[in-house]
Amino acid sequence: MKHLVWDWNGTLLNDLGLVVAATNVALTSSGGQPVTEDEHRRDFRRPIIDYYGSLLGRTVAAEEFARMDTIFHDEYRIGLLTVELAADARDAIATWAGTQSLLSMWFHHELVPTVDRFGLTPHFARVDGLRDPIGGGFKSGHLAAHLEALGIEDAETVLIGDSVDDAHAAASVGAHCVLYGGGFTDPAKLREVGVPVARSLTEAISLASR
Repeated sequence: MKHLVWDWNGTLLNDLGLVVAATNVALTSSGGQPVTEDEHRRDFRRPIIDYYGSLLGRTVAAEEFARMDTIFHDEYRIGLLTVELAADARDAIATWAGTQSLLSMWFHHELVPTVDRFGLTPHFARVDGLRDPIGGGFKSGHLAAHLEALGIEDAETVLIGDSVDDAHAAASVGAHCVLYGGGFTDPAKLREVGVPVARSLTEAISLASR
């Protein structure tokens, strides 16, 4: 593999606890019950409007989801400065021999300065986040646009992420994928997808290099 695309939230950034806390504020604002980290890792899925609906036991209208999404991100921003990178994120980035980029479903205008605050920007040929006003959708189209902007061949690319959606996005463009079991999704659920699952980011790099 020549090029590596990193996921951000739950992969390089160890923000599971903050995401669950912000999710619970959004859920309780609509009459739902809080979830634990284990429950979130077991049940989370995209589109997030469907995830919220499964937790609330009813259909969530677009207007309600927009409100919940705003509440989630307001809470997330409050705690963001307390969040650190995954323990071996820097080592994993330094280990990769090819080119690297970063693609996140978090808002682009907030992602870029956060990546820069951690001193990681020089490692990436491109950093892309979500440019839509409301998030929660699938990654596949964003990955295709990301690789097109880079001029990278899909078959020469591997994506390292922490969700089933990451694997589906990679498959949709013909790229390879390694999933990280220490993020947002239970490893047992990741193994069902049929791609390699790593226990650490450095192990993910080892698998991706093969």
